[in-house]
Amino acid sequence: MKASTPSDAIVATGQNALALGFSGNLGNIDAYISAVNRLPMLTQEEEVSLARRWRESNDLAAAQGLVLSHLRLVVSIARGYLGYGLPHADLIQEGNIGLMKAVKRFDPDQGVRLVSYAMHWIKAEMHEYILKNWRLVKVATTKAQRKLFFNLRSHKEGLDSMTPAQVDALAKTLNVKREEVIEMETRLSGRDIALESPTDDEDDKFSPIAYLSSESSEPSKVLEAQRFDRLQSEGLETALEKLDPRSRRIVEARWLANDDGSGATLHELADEFGVSAERIRQIEAVALKKMKGSLASYV
Repeated sequence: MKASTPSDAIVATGQNALALGFSGNLGNIDAYISAVNRLPMLTQEEEVSLARRWRESNDLAAAQGLVLSHLRLVVSIARGYLGYGLPHADLIQEGNIGLMKAVKRFDPDQGVRLVSYAMHWIKAEMHEYILKNWRLVKVATTKAQRKLFFNLRSHKEGLDSMTPAQVDALAKTLNVKREEVIEMETRLSGRDIALESPTDDEDDKFSPIAYLSSESSEPSKVLEAQRFDRLQSEGLETALEKLDPRSRRIVEARWLANDDGSGATLHELADEFGVSAERIRQIEAVALKKMKGSLASYV
């Protein structure tokens, strides 16, 4: 009877998710890490065999065996990025994606172990996740900035700003401009600030939202101002055009002649048109009612 090998056990694990090492509740990150560390490691011969089965036959069980045997590597690498304040579980999850990409592209005939090849892919996925989630505002977009982002902290001595000599040394080591080192140090020294206070007490008045907000920029205020401007220009002119000349003259003289609202009196217009003041008031009332109907579509 042929003795079982670590690769056989790992492939069996891929076929049954609750088999070797993955029993119990894995919702807890500590339980997951403990289960991962119990998975057997592959010898070089077993690794080559599984990799060839995956490349030549598209054997998913073989690919699962390669992935499962290297999950502990992802956990180990993720532990080195905990200083960025992101969840350990999320870092592991992103690293696992990188591991699967590495397994998909791994060529066993190159003479390189999967552990060495996969490290690049695992770190690349973690780097991308950190850069996207460490700040609301992206701090590194170019290749040089990414290099600085992940190396600056380890080269700094304490929390104080770097001296000119340290800046020059780091720029030379990483082959970047000293201005880029200074800029990245400035970015990393800042912190994201919440616009609103997390509490409902007196601290609210000191939160940025209290002095950065502008009522005039609120969407409702902007729309209201736009409607008012349209009402004053296009709407008013359209409404006046629908009046007869006498009614328009009365409305303009009474309400639009002066900005302060001090227009002509009923008696002054009565003398102008040779009618009674009461008749002017009646004409004005009918005209305003007609204008109100015309302006309804602009409100």
